[in-house]
Amino acid sequence: MSFKILLARERGMCAGVDRAIRTVTTALSLYGKDRVYVLHEVVHNRHVVEGLRQDGAVFVEKISEVPDGAVLIFSAHGVGDATEDEAKSRGLKIIDATCPVVTAIHRKVAKASAQGAEVVVIGHRGHQEVEGTIGRYAGDPDLVHVVLTPEDVNNLTLQTDNAVFATQTTLSIDETAKTVAALRERFPTIRGPKRDDTCNATQLRQNAVRELAKQCDLVLIAGSKNSSNSNRLREVAEHEGVKALLIDDESEIRLEDLGGVKVLGLSAGASAPEDVVRGIIAFLKKHGGTGPEESGSATPERQFPLPRELSKK
Repeated sequence: MSFKILLARERGMCAGVDRAIRTVTTALSLYGKDRVYVLHEVVHNRHVVEGLRQDGAVFVEKISEVPDGAVLIFSAHGVGDATEDEAKSRGLKIIDATCPVVTAIHRKVAKASAQGAEVVVIGHRGHQEVEGTIGRYAGDPDLVHVVLTPEDVNNLTLQTDNAVFATQTTLSIDETAKTVAALRERFPTIRGPKRDDTCNATQLRQNAVRELAKQCDLVLIAGSKNSSNSNRLREVAEHEGVKALLIDDESEIRLEDLGGVKVLGLSAGASAPEDVVRGIIAFLKKHGGTGPEESGSATPERQFPLPRELSKK
């Protein structure tokens, strides 16, 4: 068995993920182990979360699990007003690691609420980012709607002509465009971004996988199963007619999946560490892979500053 490995240059951790991880590691160095609590997974990657847990971070699902006097970090996905208010009422030391791109969407939703406008959020209902976004609407909850597909739009009823829309940052660009088009057609007065709110890193990684898939017999995406952006990368490859698998690391690769493969493409979701990619490559090379040869171009990744709560220290 012999096959060539093509590695997408545009891959892996985005600026928001990098900032969130640096936030936790910096807080641990400042406040010490077992004093730093993180509400939900700081990013959706099993390896990252386990690594931070081993370093002393404590991950919780409810603020009630955080002891008095502790440090509480909000994850990169953001939280709603009620969650933030609860944490403040407890007198906890709050550090907000919400991705700045998500924070901008939160501001847009809060502004719409202040203006009494209805809000339509395009995204996956129940996803942490979407829950945090709709949680920034302080008005009548019946004026906030979550849709994902054009079919959802067809079943949507708005109470007024005063409406805005926002989108989850990690959606499929192509599929979101269809939903945005359906929204604008059904509700011509709705206001929103020209295209969507998907972040630049999401767009670049999806474009890279689209081009990668055109050259491959199989595409592997490094990322955890609960990672929205990683799942979207897998779907982008599949839409090109190529088999694609989402794997946490090399332990999830089955040798039978490599049978008959001549060119294998590899990329990584925006929350996947580069050492996971290296581990996958090492495994592939042990089982007939050659290379890797990098595919596509790479845009220099921006870096977000740490939350102001840490920059003051």
